[in-house]
Amino acid sequence: MQDANVADHIAGARAYENLHVPALFKQWCPRVLDAAGVSVGDRVLDVACGTGVLAREAAVRVGAGGSVAGVDPGRGMLAVAKELVPHIEWREGTAESLPYPDRLFDAVCCQFGFMFFTDRSLALREMIRVLKPGGKLAVAVWDSLENSEAYPVEVELLERLAGVAAANALRAPFVLGNKDALAAIFEESGVESVAVATHNGTARFPSIRTMVEADLRGWLPVMGVLLKEERIQKILEEAENALAGYVSDDGQVVFNSPAHIVTGVARAV
Repeated sequence: MQDANVADHIAGARAYENLHVPALFKQWCPRVLDAAGVSVGDRVLDVACGTGVLAREAAVRVGAGGSVAGVDPGRGMLAVAKELVPHIEWREGTAESLPYPDRLFDAVCCQFGFMFFTDRSLALREMIRVLKPGGKLAVAVWDSLENSEAYPVEVELLERLAGVAAANALRAPFVLGNKDALAAIFEESGVESVAVATHNGTARFPSIRTMVEADLRGWLPVMGVLLKEERIQKILEEAENALAGYVSDDGQVVFNSPAHIVTGVARAV
């Protein structure tokens, strides 16, 4: 029998997969894979794979002649990833200590996980270590909170109704928005030919309730913030007015959600 903590994390991961992936993350997979030059027959590593949306897309692209592995520290995320696609190699581990030998992969990707690494420089050195000489790295991070739409409003709402910890959990994805500082982390970590490109993405949720519930039931638990049901209902109620300006004519919540994709290569021997 699963203990309550593991069950909560799996439930949060399922909510993340069902709500955040289609609304935010799936659209970025082709861009990140293109940036990493992933093609048929490649061996690809997805670092901080979460529930595996990028790894699943990579598996289709590399075909039967290639291979894909996903690594993540979250047991809940990995449990859901395995449920969805059992044949991909899912492994528990951190970016700072990748459980793979040197020079194994043609491409290493990390889609919206880099912001949460304990030691980003060490993680980059690890990603370069497992890349073949000349292999390509592609890392996606969100632009700054102030350059995003809708989320600053939701952050303010969470801070007012749920406290600083909840608000900071929603701020966390946006902490690497400064392009110069971002590039410097990669260059100082030994990544070669570093380039940062900013892309516009479109967040698209079926409703305000779905968007906010995705964060309250999906994202916040992943970040270790669990709110009581009464608090969740109060936030959902007030969000209807706070976010009304982002509702389209068909009732969807649609807004610009920009991100940076950083690319680099492993030093050729």
